[in-house]
Amino acid sequence: MVSAREIKIFTGNANPALAQELCQKMNIPLGNALVGCFSDGEINVQIVDNVRGMDVFVVQPTSSPGNRHLMELLIMIDALKRASSARITAVLPYYGYSRQDRKVQPRVPITSKLVADLITTAGANRVLTVDLHAGQIQGFFNIPVDNLFAAPVLLDYIRAKTFKNLAVVSPDAGGVERARAFAKRLGASLAIIDKRRDKPNEAQVMNIIGDVKGHDCLLLDDMVDTAGTLAEGAGALKANGAGNIYAACTHAVLSGPAVQRINDSPLSELITTNTIALDSKQKECKKLKVLSVAPLLAEAITRIHEETSLSSLFV
Repeated sequence: MVSAREIKIFTGNANPALAQELCQKMNIPLGNALVGCFSDGEINVQIVDNVRGMDVFVVQPTSSPGNRHLMELLIMIDALKRASSARITAVLPYYGYSRQDRKVQPRVPITSKLVADLITTAGANRVLTVDLHAGQIQGFFNIPVDNLFAAPVLLDYIRAKTFKNLAVVSPDAGGVERARAFAKRLGASLAIIDKRRDKPNEAQVMNIIGDVKGHDCLLLDDMVDTAGTLAEGAGALKANGAGNIYAACTHAVLSGPAVQRINDSPLSELITTNTIALDSKQKECKKLKVLSVAPLLAEAITRIHEETSLSSLFV
């Protein structure tokens, strides 16, 4: 594998278990960095290892608490830049603040662009992420961005299951392209839930486009936050005669009442990945199946370090 003298991988406090796992996959030690805070709550970082002239990767999803984990990432990047790293890649398995990617109302920010500017200004030379909420966020950066897809990880697990007349269901019109790609790979039919969102984090199911009666269904989204959309969608599918209902997402945000909603819903299983570390409350979700993206990230980091193509990881 890659020489430990040429590459270093560091992590903050957002998901150290994922960083440790991908280092094991690459057969290199996790870099030594002290990431804590002063008594007043300000972030305090010290990079213990020598990084002069090295290719450095910082693994830090900006998941909850997003502000703290984002600041940890920015300060670590600044510390590595000032320690004369040759190249710094920010590895964000989950890119927080991604849902505000355009102005949909007057006088609102575009926070995904703001975060892109912060990461670039801090000193990152490139970004590696997984399943951005919107593909155009890549264009918010003036540095290279590699947006990996967790689809192969999810598909390997889903293909091993037995379904009856599987239908892949998009929870909204915006996810149709993703659902269609999954349906094609699984040889399944496609359905769409037409919903109307009156308030943030609240959704009301209006209609189901496509045949789900007598079909096992797979609800597919990039993230599950409060699980309102997921629970409403699963209930609507069951009311329309669906059989077993599964759900799959890349990022299990699971905030607020999400765990209770999932446990109370008709869902048989929610399949997700470990881009976000789960806390003790989130682990109480009895229907959760977590798959690892460490092999995917390890392969991507190796290829970036060795300056070889990542194209095969985007299909």
